[in-house]
Amino acid sequence: MGKWADGFIAVDWGTTNRRAYLIDGDGKCVDEFEDAKGVLAVQSGAFPDAVAEIRQRLADKPLLLAGMVGSNRGWVEAPYVPCPVSIEKLVDALVWAGDREAIVPGVSYIGQGRADVMRGEEVQLLGGVAAGIVDPDGFVCHPGTHNKWALLRHGTIHIFGTVMTGELFNLLKEHSILADLLEGPVETNEAFKRGVAHAMEREMLPADLFGVRAAVLLGQASRDDAPSYTSGLLIGTDVRIGLTWPAGAEIGVIGRPDLTRLYAAAIAETGRQAIEIDGERCFLAGIRKIAEKIS
Repeated sequence: MGKWADGFIAVDWGTTNRRAYLIDGDGKCVDEFEDAKGVLAVQSGAFPDAVAEIRQRLADKPLLLAGMVGSNRGWVEAPYVPCPVSIEKLVDALVWAGDREAIVPGVSYIGQGRADVMRGEEVQLLGGVAAGIVDPDGFVCHPGTHNKWALLRHGTIHIFGTVMTGELFNLLKEHSILADLLEGPVETNEAFKRGVAHAMEREMLPADLFGVRAAVLLGQASRDDAPSYTSGLLIGTDVRIGLTWPAGAEIGVIGRPDLTRLYAAAIAETGRQAIEIDGERCFLAGIRKIAEKIS
């Protein structure tokens, strides 16, 4: 591994947050931090200082960075690698921002009359395969601001699709007529399950969203249930889209536990089996495998 043999820093640098991990020479994570300094919080030309800050907080080690830091709004753009994509293809397409700073590219898909992209999720998807916790020929859901559904074939990302569910919920919560109803927590309760079932039965999401407010105003639903029911409508619609893909019965759900529990609960309502998988564990497995293959 050359310069990487004595350890390195892995960074999952998103739009609004960044997570940095100090990996020692044995591949163990020995220190880490997370903050709100996502790429949008870094002013133009200030990425070298932001990178220096990471080293000051962890160690003076090489950096392997993934996520939106490689976008056209990030530090240095790392062009998308088209599907199918393996760990080896990601390594071959690394973009070097400096002598000791490598950026993992995103992944693209064009076909079936549509186009799609991802940045950051590819490390978790392929990391899960590398760690033996994701089926190399499986079907995976990766919830987040922009949820991904991905088919894996022979350990590669074969095809994927994005659903903007998380962003839609945030927009409704912050800027819509439903905002005052969505201030509470989302739980996998009966209201959530009703929302999922309603979404699976109908294809009328815009109308059903307005119906959330009407039901509360007319005393047909509890205000306290509105966040969970609305989340159920959105995630249920997302799951209905995902289940149109030809895949096996078991679905791996990778990501943060607070999100995987919602999607696993929604998938369970359809009679399918969902396995929750920790996204951080997958990210670290993927980034270690990439580092191992850097010559």
